Amino acid sequence: MGKITVETCEIEGLKIITPQVFGDERGYFMETYNYNDYKEAGIDMEFVQDNQSSSIKGVLRGLHFQKEYPQDKLVRVVSGEVFDVAVDLRKDSKTFGKWFGVRLSAENKKQFFIPKNFAHGFIVLSDHAEFAYKCTDFYHPNDEGGLKWDDPEIGVEWPMPEGMTKDDLTISEKDQKWSGIKDYE
Repeated sequence: MGKITVETCEIEGLKIITPQVFGDERGYFMETYNYNDYKEAGIDMEFVQDNQSSSIKGVLRGLHFQKEYPQDKLVRVVSGEVFDVAVDLRKDSKTFGKWFGVRLSAENKKQFFIPKNFAHGFIVLSDHAEFAYKCTDFYHPNDEGGLKWDDPEIGVEWPMPEGMTKDDLTISEKDQKWSGIKDYE
C-alpha cells in the first residue's frame, strides 16, 4: 500500500512526490510518509522534526535557509494552496542561484523534497493554507539565513493571489530585510 510517484526537477536534487490516494464515497486515505517508499525513491534520511504553519492569503514566507545546520525538507500543504520555491545555494552546483517553484495544495496532495543548502519560501494563494514539513535537523534560531524574496538576480516569478498585487502581500519585517544572492557567503 502507499506507493509514491517521484518527478525530478530541472535543478538536481529537488523532487516532487505524489502519494497514492485511495478514495471512495467516505473520503480518502493516503500515506503521507513511508520510510521504505521514500528510501526506494532515493530519499533516504532521518527526519527529526515536524513543523506546521498557518497563513492567510497573500502571506509570503522566505526565502530562508540554515547556515551551519542545513536541513533537508519534505513539505506539503494540508489545506489551501501555496506556490513553493527552492533556490539552489550549493556553491559548486551548475544551477547555483537558480530557483524552481511548484504549486502545492490540499487538492493535488503533492509534496516537495528540498535537499540541504537550498533557500526555501512560499506564498499563500488560497484564502488560508496549512503548511506542514519534515526536517532532518532541529531548528537553531541563531542559525537562520535568508535571501530577499524579490531579488532580481534570482528572479523568482511569484504568482500573485487573485485580486492582489505585490504591494498587498504580507511579509515579515525580518523577511523584508534579507540581502540578495550577491551578498550570499
